[in-house]
Parts: sequence; C-alpha cells; structure tokens
Amino acid sequence: MADSLFDITGKLALVTGSSRGLGNALATGLAERGARVILHGRNADTLAVVARAMHEATGAEIEIACFDITDAQAVREGVAALVEAHGTPDILVNNAGLQRRAPFAEFDPADWDALIATNLSGVFYVANALAAKMSERGSGKIVNIGSVQSMLARETIAPYAASKGGVAMLTRGMAADLARYGLQINCISPGYFQTDMNTALWQDTEFDAWIRKRTPAQRWGQLEELVGTLVYLCSDASNFVSGQNIFVDGGMTSVV
Repeated sequence: MADSLFDITGKLALVTGSSRGLGNALATGLAERGARVILHGRNADTLAVVARAMHEATGAEIEIACFDITDAQAVREGVAALVEAHGTPDILVNNAGLQRRAPFAEFDPADWDALIATNLSGVFYVANALAAKMSERGSGKIVNIGSVQSMLARETIAPYAASKGGVAMLTRGMAADLARYGLQINCISPGYFQTDMNTALWQDTEFDAWIRKRTPAQRWGQLEELVGTLVYLCSDASNFVSGQNIFVDGGMTSVV
C-alpha cells in the first residue's frame, strides 16, 4: 500500500521544454520511476537524440512532441496530434521557460513580450488544450514550474518575476476551476539550481557567495532534488492537494 501511494508506473507524462536542463532532469526523474514520457521542444532532431539517450538510460518508453508553446494554434494542433498518437497524458509538467536580464528602465519591451509569452502564456495554452480531455476522463495531474521569483523580487529581472508570479496565481485559478473534475493542479517553485539558464550566475564568484549566504542550506540546489516533490505531486499521494505552490529552495523564502 505504501509503495503504491507514490507509484507512477505506466503514467503518461508530457514535460514541456524537456530537451535539456531542468525539464530534462524532471522528465528523466519521471522516466526512472516508470512513467511513459513525452519530451517536448521546438527542434525535432534534438528531441530525437535526447529521447534515444533517455530510453537507453532508463528503459522507459519515450516519445517526442514538437511545437511552439507561444503559438496558441500550434499548441492546439500539437496537443491534438499527441493525444491522437498516445492518448491523453495523465501528467502535464509545464516547465518551458526563459530568462532575460536588464535594469528595469532599460528593459526592452520585446524581451518583456518574450518572457510573458513563454513563461506565462505558454503555461496557459498547453494546460488549456489538455484540461477538457483530462476533465472528461476525471483525472489529471498538472504541475506548473514557478520560481522563488514567484514570491521574491531581485534587480534586473522584474519581468521574469512578474511572469513567475503569474504562474503561481494561474495555478490557483486553475485549481479553482478544475479540482471538481478530479484534476490536481500545483506549482513547484525552485530556488537557485545550477542549470543552463543561470550558468552566468553560478560561475560568478560574487553571486555564488551571495547565494550560499542567503540560502539557509548554504548551497545551490541539485536538479535531482526536485524529483521527489514532482513525483509526489504526480502520484495518488497528492490526490487532495490542489492550488499549492511548493518552494524547493533550501529555505530561501523562509528567511530575511
């Protein structure tokens, strides 16, 4: 009974932005625990190579889906195609995201548009395209990926913080609408992890020292440390948990 509570064997999981970095680590974590994974990105050739390597490493069934999450029509078509080919996913992990940095007064409006389109609109488009199918079935796990910037601001990334704050509130709104249909929608907000997207930060000795001092755990997170929370939110163990934002941040958001 205890083992089955967290069992995701055979579950079909779509993980957006999973050809590398955080998304790839999350997808790998699900595959290692028996899920059937659909990798997503915008480059089919890259996805094919990553899918082959993940299958060889985990033995799991790995498929790919290639569409632009910032294009609502492309999302509708891409989701329809993957549902026709593989069925409606049991799990959706909305991970795809990007970062742009500049002082607020110098921030290019085009970069604002790109951040909102990817980090917030993309989450809505993909979840919106799958919600009806999940609701008809009466089950589904949607995990949106936020950030400590869903709660905390820092200089040069105000638009990113706005987009991730939006993800946290979108998660709550989705739960309000969809929990009655047997769906659980939650958010994981990572602290500072050593990913491709923030390579410049963890290689900066001054910033590295600041993170270690600012974080009670006194270190950066390792990507595999997100997997346990993800598995919990994708399993029956979380069937009465919805609309929550779980910070996996070494304690950063708990202290001043």
